[in-house]
Amino acid sequence: MNLSEHYNELFKTSSELILSENYTIDSKINDDSDKRFGITLLVRPNEEIKANIQAFLEELKKTESEQYYYPNADIHTTILSVISCSEGFTLNKFSTSDYIEIIEKGLVDINKIEIDYRGVTFSPSAIMIQGFPSDDSLNILRDKLRDNFKTSSLKQSIDSRYSITTAHSTVMRFQQKLENPKKLIEVIDKFRNHNFGKFTVEKIELVYNDWYQRERNTINLCDLYL
Repeated sequence: MNLSEHYNELFKTSSELILSENYTIDSKINDDSDKRFGITLLVRPNEEIKANIQAFLEELKKTESEQYYYPNADIHTTILSVISCSEGFTLNKFSTSDYIEIIEKGLVDINKIEIDYRGVTFSPSAIMIQGFPSDDSLNILRDKLRDNFKTSSLKQSIDSRYSITTAHSTVMRFQQKLENPKKLIEVIDKFRNHNFGKFTVEKIELVYNDWYQRERNTINLCDLYL
């Protein structure tokens, strides 16, 4: 997949939907009864990149102050959704050590992973920082993990919602009607090619998380180092 083309197409189609008020409002963000949990393998950008992202979000807040903005602690890029978030999933019968063993096998012979956060795009429900891996190392890791999990007997739902191929970070979600859709698109367009920074992945986290990866609902199961 050509990531630039993919992000550009997302921007084009989402802009049209937003201007025609056919975007999606997430009604569950502030719902305390939301019990969708899962298992995710993820990485987090460094503090400099997070600071750059927050500066961008401050610009967005001037136009859309009442939307849901990700704090630094929640910003991440998903490597793989091992068990997709679903109602009632708990850690009671989850064998962490078995999952770690498979993940560690997948990390063998993986070159360093470097992600360049450059530009922004959006979906009909959220705004994302565009991530561009510097080479195929991330995709190779994902494919190895897919193969290892699918040949195991462990519970997993990899690619059940969609096959992840990007390296984006979601940073804002629509939680209510947009105040000024046209102005929002103008701000996004201003940052379409903005350089947020590049970082080399040193740590991958295996976490138990809610749908929004909120820190208060996240349990870190293991840190794996490259």
